[in-house]
Amino acid sequence: MIKVEYFTFNPLQENTWLLSNEKGDTLIIDPGCYFTAEQETLENAITAQKLKPVQLLNTHCHLDHVFGNRWVSETYKLELYLNPDEQKMLEMAPASGLMWGFSFDNYKGPLHFLLPGDTVYLGTDKLKVLLTPGHSPGSICFYCEAQHFIISGDVLFRESIGRSDLPGGNSGQLLKSIHEQLFTLPGETIVYPGHGPTTTIGYEKKNNPYV
Repeated sequence: MIKVEYFTFNPLQENTWLLSNEKGDTLIIDPGCYFTAEQETLENAITAQKLKPVQLLNTHCHLDHVFGNRWVSETYKLELYLNPDEQKMLEMAPASGLMWGFSFDNYKGPLHFLLPGDTVYLGTDKLKVLLTPGHSPGSICFYCEAQHFIISGDVLFRESIGRSDLPGGNSGQLLKSIHEQLFTLPGETIVYPGHGPTTTIGYEKKNNPYV
């Protein structure tokens, strides 16, 4: 059974996700902790719950989702998992940060690539990798069929969708990803997005004005 917890970090209000099981094994997804105080918040939560981070993952590599990659990697001795089409976005992130006024040290360790249909394991629990480009070339989502939830990154939000006007974005591709990869999931599937509140697939099919 996976416990899902999130923290909203950095001036862009990004959601950082902790997924943990009964043994305390934990996935860290999209660590957006930019300030030292945010790093401490995440570390304190992990320590207080006696969690053991076992994997670092990115849904995509826009700057607000990767601010904390290097810190998480160094603190918990983890290497990064992402889709191969996001490697260029990861490399571009520091330059993008300077354009927005956010300088930061980028992750420079080994990369492990996740492909559509791959499975991320958390003990006996499983998350299926869905390829959902459009907001970013290699955006992926993590779908837990057993518990009816998906970590959607910046693909789908409550009553909104991800931007497609950033480098590597494509509006037609984004809508195709939503309709073919997300809207085919059961309506009760909970959507845990990269920004803003949670929602469900069923709610978005009925109420999202962008799709």
